Formats: sequence, structure tokens, C-alpha cells
Amino acid sequence: MEVESIKITNSNGHTLSDHVRQSVEDYFAHLNGHDSSGLYQLVLTEVEKPLLETALKHSDFNQSKAAKILGLSRSTLRKKLDQYGIG
Repeated sequence: MEVESIKITNSNGHTLSDHVRQSVEDYFAHLNGHDSSGLYQLVLTEVEKPLLETALKHSDFNQSKAAKILGLSRSTLRKKLDQYGIG
């Protein structure tokens, strides 16, 4: 499956990548010298749940449409919804 590469910016000209980068930099800045672990999973969890919720809302809570928007199978979407407790 080919993924369309479209850079969408907000009104300030920032992309989603810009926001993620800034958030991760802020995370490191607030560690105050403490070690960190599990950052990859933390970021995935923080991004995936609102992504799923927003896609569902955009599709009027139609799981088949949301799965298509996300490029997932409907069964994978359902598994992820269960994982995050999204009803």
C-alpha cells in the first residue's frame, strides 16, 4: 500500500513532524538530568489513541470508514480500539 506524502501545515506553518519534534525536545528538557526509557512506546501511545479517536469522529464513528482513512484493516482497528478502551 502506497502512502501519500502530503505536508500539511497549520496556520503557523508547522507540520505534524514539527510538533512531534518540539514535544520530544520539551520532554528531554524537562527530565532535569534523569534518565528516560520507553520513549518510543510513550510517543506511539500518545499519538495513536488521539489519532484513532479523531479518525472515528471524522468518519461519524463508522469503523469501516475509519479503518480506510487510517489505512488499516477493520479487524486491526477494532483490536487497537479495544487496546485503548475506545468504545
